[in-house]
Amino acid sequence: MLTPRPTDAELGILRVLWERGPSTVRQVHDVLSRERPTAYTTALKLMQIMTEKGLVRRDESDRTHIYHARLTEEQTQRQLIHDLLDRAFGGSSSKLVMQALATTRASAEDLAEIRRLLDGRKGRGRAESKHEDTDHDRD
Repeated sequence: MLTPRPTDAELGILRVLWERGPSTVRQVHDVLSRERPTAYTTALKLMQIMTEKGLVRRDESDRTHIYHARLTEEQTQRQLIHDLLDRAFGGSSSKLVMQALATTRASAEDLAEIRRLLDGRKGRGRAESKHEDTDHDRD
């Protein structure tokens, strides 16, 4: 089952759950209120909706319900990028990366990490090609 795309407000709640781990509505509300005043009932209602949508799980075993993010931060980011890639860039990873790099200045650390990722992909591509060649040689 594909998890629905979270709204901006839902992403704010998910960020709290990813940083804090399983939390009560009160704990999430307290963190959110530091950034922007939010009513407790608003946080509660959003978390109830997120439970219905499958974005969070609610542990009801205690009097105080504990909420858990259903997907990791990385899984959610991948899902959002995949959706953006399809909708805005026609599935072209290179267009997405070029726009991302053109939109904001990448730090030296970010560029070094991008290079490491690309070099890792090149190495895997060569290894996969060699493996395929070996498989064909057996025929």
